[in-house]
Amino acid sequence: MKSLMTKPRIAVHKFSSCDGCQLAFLNLGEALLQLNAQVDILHFLEAGMSDAEADVDIAFVEGSLSTPDELDRIRQVRAHSRYLVTIGACATSGGLQALRNLDGNHDDWRDAIYARPEFIHTLKHVKPVAAEVKVDLELWGCPVSSAQVLAAVRALLFGVAPVDDRDRVCLECKRQQAVCVMVTQGVPCMGPVTRTGCGALCPRFGRDCYGCYGPSETAQTDTLARRFAGLGLLPDAIARRFLLINSQAPAFLQTGRVFHRSPARAQPPGDQDD
Repeated sequence: MKSLMTKPRIAVHKFSSCDGCQLAFLNLGEALLQLNAQVDILHFLEAGMSDAEADVDIAFVEGSLSTPDELDRIRQVRAHSRYLVTIGACATSGGLQALRNLDGNHDDWRDAIYARPEFIHTLKHVKPVAAEVKVDLELWGCPVSSAQVLAAVRALLFGVAPVDDRDRVCLECKRQQAVCVMVTQGVPCMGPVTRTGCGALCPRFGRDCYGCYGPSETAQTDTLARRFAGLGLLPDAIARRFLLINSQAPAFLQTGRVFHRSPARAQPPGDQDD
C-alpha cells in the first residue's frame, strides 16, 4: 500500500454511538502497540490523537448518522480516506438509535423528551454509513470484536480482501460444542439467522442469541419467526427480536415490520391467506 519508507496511515472516527466499538482497538493491548509500530494512527480521539482532516489509507468509522452535521462529516471522512471501514452495529445498520425510525412521530417524541427541543437538531431518520457514502468493508457486532478489527487491518495492509465471515451462530455453537438453547430449553434464539463473530458467547452460557452481529448469509428470518410463534411468542415479542440492535438490516427489518404493532393473530409472509 505504501513504500517501505512510509507507514500506512489510519484514522478512527466517532459518530452517534456509545464508544464501545472504539474500545475494540484499545482492548487489543500489546497487539495495539505492535500495530502502532506498523502504522501511523493520525486521528483517534479516544486514544488522544486529533487530526480529523488527515488523508489516510484506512478510516474506521463507529456510529450512525443521526444529525445533519454528521452527514457533512462522513462525506469529509470518505473524501480523505482510501478505504472506509464501518465498525459495529451503529455504523453498519443504524444501531439502537435507528429504533426511532419505526415511529413516524419524530417531532412529537423529541418535543416530549427535551425541555428546549428547538436546540435539538437531528435527522428524522437515522442512517447507517453506507446509506450516505461508499463503504469498502463492514464489520458487524455490538460491539465489534477486537479480533475482527485486527484481522481486517492486517489484511488491508497486505493488500488482500479481509475475510467476511457470514456463518450463522448455530455453526459456531457446533464448533464450540454448545448445547442448543432453543432445542433443549424452548428459548427463542436468533442464532439461526445471525452471523457469527462472537464465538457463540451467549449460547455457551445458556442464554439465547439476540442478533447483535446482524443477519447471516441467506438468513431465513420468516421461517424463524414462525418458529418463534410456535414457541408462544406474541407478534410484538417476535417483532422485538428482529427490530433491536440491527433493526435497519434489510433481512431483520422486513420480517420485524410484519409483526410490529400487528394484531395478535398476525402471521408471517407465506402463512397469510390470499
